[in-house]
Amino acid sequence: MKRPLKHHNKNQDPFQQLPDDVVLLILTKLSSTSSSPSHFLNILLTCKRLNRLSLHPIVLSKAGPKVLSVKPQNWSDTSHRFLKRCVNAGNVDAYYTLGMILFYCLQNRRSGLSLIAKAAMKMHAPALYSLAVIQFNGSGGTKQDKDLRAGVALSLRASLLGHIDALRELGHCLQDGYGIEQNVTQGRRLLVQANMRELVFVLRALMLDSPSRAASSCQGRLISLRNITVPPLISANVYNMNLTVPDAHPANGFLREWFESGRGTLEDGLRLCAHIGCGRAETRPHEFRRCSVCGKVNYCSRGCQSLDWKLRHKTECSPELWFNENNGGGGGDVNMENDMVVAHNAAV
Repeated sequence: MKRPLKHHNKNQDPFQQLPDDVVLLILTKLSSTSSSPSHFLNILLTCKRLNRLSLHPIVLSKAGPKVLSVKPQNWSDTSHRFLKRCVNAGNVDAYYTLGMILFYCLQNRRSGLSLIAKAAMKMHAPALYSLAVIQFNGSGGTKQDKDLRAGVALSLRASLLGHIDALRELGHCLQDGYGIEQNVTQGRRLLVQANMRELVFVLRALMLDSPSRAASSCQGRLISLRNITVPPLISANVYNMNLTVPDAHPANGFLREWFESGRGTLEDGLRLCAHIGCGRAETRPHEFRRCSVCGKVNYCSRGCQSLDWKLRHKTECSPELWFNENNGGGGGDVNMENDMVVAHNAAV
């Protein structure tokens, strides 16, 4: 004999009838695609059930970089605890974001480096490249703590994951024999490949914004490149790779805003990387390389130097007579081995 159907209360909320598994699946999708932390946090304030499920480890483990992109003016113990919960849930982007904040902003070098290393072990490309920059500069230590070979190895791993700055860094290292046996031809091939990836990214962005403008820009680029011979290695491999160039990680934006807004202060003699998309700060005086032409700007890496040259510094750089702050001698990576010859290398 069949059981009589139960009559549900018409005033009962259908949402409360959904099983937790379904709600978790929806929240996981939202946490990975939300465009800002506020969009995700608004869900937490909706009701007790959503607040409880939104903080479930499954949801936090899938939170995307934009959900974790806390603004420096909003930084507090609450935001710190939220990032820690994401780290405990195994979120790789949270490893990297909190690691960068601890290392550069809060000056907790050991904990920050540990988190960045954990992200790198998960094959997180920005983390691998950040570790490479730390190794190249000996950040958090002394000049003797530099490990050029480790920096090259980390740049190679990041470049294989599609990180364009790491690819450019590796090209410069090969071209200059910096931490690796010099191979000018191979280095220039990698630099050309990095530029080609950037070109494809710009054209794709223009195509989404204005197809007609993209067509004219593409035609002009092709005309200018018509007489350029592309090395065989590039023509054979570049079209088989994913050429999507990711945006700068939100953690880098946090670093720059942290110091420029006044939340964090740099000690005397320390400078920020001049590239606007970087945000890394020196951990000791004269840690970063200086422009060898004007001597006015400093860069944490060759990748940042090359990008800033294209975006801004090319129109501002002019040869001037300058001296080291230490009465013209001694400390700082301003010799020709570690310095960057801007006028030539950046134009590549």
